[in-house]
Amino acid sequence: MEKSKFSRRNFIATTGVVAAGSLFTNPATAFASSLKGEKRKVVLVGTGVRGTSFWGKRLVEQYSDILEFVGLCDINPGRLEYGKNYIGVSCPTFTNFEEMMHKTKPDLVMVTTVDATHHEFIIKGLEMGSDVLTEKPMTTDEVKAQKILDTERKTGKKVIVGFNYRYGPHPTKIKELLDKQEVGRITSVDFHWYLNTYHGASYFRRWHGIRAKSGTLLVHKATHHFDLLNWWIDSDPVEVFAYGKLEHYGKNHPFRGDKCRTCPHTSECKFFWDITKSKRDMDLYVANEKYDGYIRDNCLWRNEIDIFDKMAVQIKYANDVQVSYSLTTYSPYEGWRVAFNGMDGRIDSWLDIPWMEQTKVNQAELHALEMSQNKTKESTDYQEIMVMKNWNDYNLIKVPKASGGHGGGDQRLQDMIFRNPDMPDPLRHSAGTRDGALSALIGIAARKSIDTGKPVKIADLIDIELMAKRPQQKQG
Repeated sequence: MEKSKFSRRNFIATTGVVAAGSLFTNPATAFASSLKGEKRKVVLVGTGVRGTSFWGKRLVEQYSDILEFVGLCDINPGRLEYGKNYIGVSCPTFTNFEEMMHKTKPDLVMVTTVDATHHEFIIKGLEMGSDVLTEKPMTTDEVKAQKILDTERKTGKKVIVGFNYRYGPHPTKIKELLDKQEVGRITSVDFHWYLNTYHGASYFRRWHGIRAKSGTLLVHKATHHFDLLNWWIDSDPVEVFAYGKLEHYGKNHPFRGDKCRTCPHTSECKFFWDITKSKRDMDLYVANEKYDGYIRDNCLWRNEIDIFDKMAVQIKYANDVQVSYSLTTYSPYEGWRVAFNGMDGRIDSWLDIPWMEQTKVNQAELHALEMSQNKTKESTDYQEIMVMKNWNDYNLIKVPKASGGHGGGDQRLQDMIFRNPDMPDPLRHSAGTRDGALSALIGIAARKSIDTGKPVKIADLIDIELMAKRPQQKQG
């Protein structure tokens, strides 16, 4: 991919200190409507499952008193019609984005299209006078990222990136502990994410299995994880080295079929998925294949898959923190583990690791026996963070589990964007283009490193001034 033609020197000269500082402005405040007593007009481009549910039906159910859908857009007219009915709106639909923008003049554009096309709608939305909310990843390569940053600066409009994991109680508690330097200055981090044979496999069935559309899972999926790291560490990544390979899915199999529905190997394939059992998928995808040819239950073993299914990444930060990260896509269980090594101790945390969950249950049962007078058991509906200072015993911090998607982050993200955009944000949950770019750029750099066998410097990819310590975020 060609590097952006803007040089670092030209970028600084043309943007100046004020424009550079604007990247640290809380982007959520841009979504506070100045229309007293009027609903904020929103449009959605991309009516797949994420768009129609999380950024569609859920908004209608939760925020109809302050939001009004004035348009839906998709290249597939069948999905558009289904999406309109599923979301429960009566707004017009469009297969042409610019036509929708001209006719509806929205306050906010929500982008939930294929990852590689996010930049098109972000840039057009900004240029046509709207603020933009985009699903992660913000984009899939460094040239597109630079264009988004330049357009946001030029138009004065704002982009917020939907990093919902930040908002969950568990990641938030980790952030609080790190900000308080509970174990001193952090020197290194180990972060490992495991996708199981259902969730992990699903990416390879869909368009995500094609690098040109998803940027690989180092961008599509891991951008979530890299954003958490950037946020937790509170510094900017400067160099990335990675290994990765496709050795489980795709061509690495003795048989393959056209798609699961018509495959002759269903009895012998442990990964067989019967889409006909899902009315939602049948109505949204199968019924509308005739319009664009998109197959939702594609074969996991098709030869065109060209992304990695195992990845290991080393990241160096501007404050000298070193990170070891890995992503596995065919684990027997789904979960993650993270450890922060500090000068004065260590913080460990995890989610859904089976033997750790079982240990927690057993401890609760032991406690219940000790307290048998009331015959009650200690609640196990919590997550744990272990803080251990040098020469001291460990301390287990219990964080109540939150209901809802992404560890309770989904609800909190939408409330901050739509309901309370002016609320204080001391931990800087709200994410803008700088966050979106730097999280994606770790994945982009890792992809380049795997391809070339060499380390990649973030400063060689984009014109962002990299900082060892990020300044306080401004409101408004």
